[in-house]
Amino acid sequence: MKTNVRALVIGGGAIGTSVAYHLARAGWDDIMLLERDELTSGSTWHAAGLLPLFNMSYAVSHIHDYSVKFYKTLEEETGLNAGFSVVGNLRMARTDERMDEYRVYASTAETVGVHYEWMTPDQIKENWPLVNTEDLKGAIYHPEDGYINPADLTMAMAKGARQRGVMIERKWQADAFEWKGDHWDVTCTKMVEKGGNLVPSDEQIVISAEHVVTASGNHAQRTARMLGIKMPAIPVEHQFIVTEPDPALVEFRKTHGEHPVLRDADAKWYVREERGGWILGPYERNAPARFEYGVPDTFRADLFPLDLERIEEEYMSMIHRIPSTEEVGLKDDFNGPICYTPDGNPLVGPAPGLRNMWLAEGFSFGITAAGGTGYYMAQMMVDGEAEIDMASLDPKRFGSWMTTEYGARKCEEAYEHVYILHHPDEEREVARPLRTAPCYDRMKARGAQFGCVNGFERPNYFGPLDAPETFDHDARSFRRGEWWQYAVDEAKAVREGVGLLDASAFTKHTVKGPGATAFLDWFTCNKLPKVGRINLTYALTPAGTTRTEYTIVRLAEDEYYLVSAGALTDYDGDYLRKCAEDKAPEFGYIAVENVTTQWGVFAIAGPKSRDVLAEVIKDAEPETALSNKRFPWLSARQIELGMCPVNAIRVAYTGELGWELHHPIEMQNYLFDLLEKAGEKHGLKLVGARAQNWLRQEKSYRAFGHELGRDATPLEADLPRFVDLSKEFQGKAAMEEIGVRSKCCTLLIDGPEDADPWGVEALYDGDKRVGRLTSGGYSVHFGKSIGMGYVSPELAAPGTRLKIKMLDQLWDAEVVQDSPYDPKNEAIRVDG
Repeated sequence: MKTNVRALVIGGGAIGTSVAYHLARAGWDDIMLLERDELTSGSTWHAAGLLPLFNMSYAVSHIHDYSVKFYKTLEEETGLNAGFSVVGNLRMARTDERMDEYRVYASTAETVGVHYEWMTPDQIKENWPLVNTEDLKGAIYHPEDGYINPADLTMAMAKGARQRGVMIERKWQADAFEWKGDHWDVTCTKMVEKGGNLVPSDEQIVISAEHVVTASGNHAQRTARMLGIKMPAIPVEHQFIVTEPDPALVEFRKTHGEHPVLRDADAKWYVREERGGWILGPYERNAPARFEYGVPDTFRADLFPLDLERIEEEYMSMIHRIPSTEEVGLKDDFNGPICYTPDGNPLVGPAPGLRNMWLAEGFSFGITAAGGTGYYMAQMMVDGEAEIDMASLDPKRFGSWMTTEYGARKCEEAYEHVYILHHPDEEREVARPLRTAPCYDRMKARGAQFGCVNGFERPNYFGPLDAPETFDHDARSFRRGEWWQYAVDEAKAVREGVGLLDASAFTKHTVKGPGATAFLDWFTCNKLPKVGRINLTYALTPAGTTRTEYTIVRLAEDEYYLVSAGALTDYDGDYLRKCAEDKAPEFGYIAVENVTTQWGVFAIAGPKSRDVLAEVIKDAEPETALSNKRFPWLSARQIELGMCPVNAIRVAYTGELGWELHHPIEMQNYLFDLLEKAGEKHGLKLVGARAQNWLRQEKSYRAFGHELGRDATPLEADLPRFVDLSKEFQGKAAMEEIGVRSKCCTLLIDGPEDADPWGVEALYDGDKRVGRLTSGGYSVHFGKSIGMGYVSPELAAPGTRLKIKMLDQLWDAEVVQDSPYDPKNEAIRVDG
């Protein structure tokens, strides 16, 4: 057995074998896969093997699409039939709102290139008469997918991996990991059978590996403890039942082909055929998390007792949808662990704080995702980046503040939400509120309806003061929900008067030390600001794409304050620290500190924002303290507002005159009360994130995770003014080599009267799909929908007429100049 390899993959389920296969196919040699038991002995063996293309995530849609196409090629390569039954997938809807969900999804599918068809209840009945369609509104149909045999799939990928030189070793368990500076030493123990259990023997070896990939499935918590990291991947019970043969189905199959996989999303189940009978897989309420602190050694390819009472509602719903099942008995049942994460998406990418350690964990739809995960993971490891932006799946999107209890409860919620309506403005309720700014209660008392960003409660908008507890949930919609008018009023307040936003969730780091200036000059692509000034800049990946957006405030010659997106504190911090550590020998000592929770942030913006601050600022010459001469645009000053010391930054994400007021978090309520009282006579209005999102689109301000990501360069984002090509910086050569494949632009849209785009829609030039939106909303200034997105460079010119796909219809859209509202920035720079 070899003890020195380039890549060691831990876990022999569908995910692990796919990663090993794709690393070998990408050109790496010396790859070993370790499995503590037998291949497929984790969740793979009891998976139902479904391959749903439907997914609301752009990245996951790409992963699933690749998998379905890849699985169809395996038999030709390996000679093994993976049992892929291409029967299609019919996702039914009982309500108009569910059909709206499908229409929103369909536009995402088009941007990925996933084929779909619409079906009416009559068409469903005509094709599959056993299905009761009397209460259906319609369905979306994917003819290219279906289901596969998970064990056969895994064995086919394992054979393909072996054919490419991968070494697969069974009955070896990874028991310790030690980083040696340029490789990992992994202590492995031989596992042996004893009394029906799998137990460690006295035989151990140490395998040295340049890279390690963990795909440990249900054992993720054990893996996390050994690595000393947080990994919120926790199994949840999932049960499915198999019926005896259904005589009506047997008769139907004499003259017809197999039913597609049937999904009644409103009833929270899937059904497919199985040897003349049916498999029912429900996603019910109250399915418990298991193995929060590790899988018992005695648990192998085992199951939990079935809890039929828990799925009684879903079982009765199956009988309603397929009446012939009422007289059919149960043949078999399964209740096994399936790993989940708090948002239902897997953890794919570099492990937090560690070098050359890669995670492929938390797969609730592991069979569907296995092929694509292996493909894109191999790209990240071999090429440095994947061809799609994988940030939404990065393990560091969950902060180190997260506990096991939080993860378990959120994983249970994610399981329950598999078929619950996924509104684009969806906010899930479990384990909230948890992280709250001091002003939370004050905001709530004034009608705040909160969203959750990295665990922080942040006002989305301010609803009616007498709203019931359910108002925010009831207000959600795929169209303009009840919240929409409140956001309109807030956006108008910023454009016409003054608004106050809680932006405390912003990520904040300090970077200082003798090497700080040289490091940041190399780390970011824009010029560094002078002391007391600020700059917007980007950190690039080595592949030349955008890794992070920063507002940099220069506090001193070698001291900087960096502000970035609130959703990805650990994601940004991990990359920043690792790069600083790598460059310290060259540049000198660099200290990086996460100060996010030390500083609260209020953003005050609007034509009257200076008037409000003038009421409370303490200065020898208060009448000029906020003037352009003493406090110019894009500068930072230490000021005093009442008794509160404030690091004020003259910048506004809304595109109006405004300041970010960074203040000691313990003084936040004092400052809030002070500003609220001072703002009364000026009509100050509290404003939430949704209005801010609309306003920043009117200014064409790009947002990380939308316009900015690891699949596009700053030049493709059309931000050359923030790229200083006269200096050297990380990713510069790669960025220049890429060129401009597509270009970001802003569009005004003549859409439906009751809906706005969400930023997932496909763009068309005539009948040809030419791009996609990355942000969408409503413009209070122009009185119509607005969006930002990517098209080919020749179509990004102002005046270009395009079409946008919304709610299954094409609507007129026009590319406009950047910053269509106040293109000369006169509002931002106005003096006082």
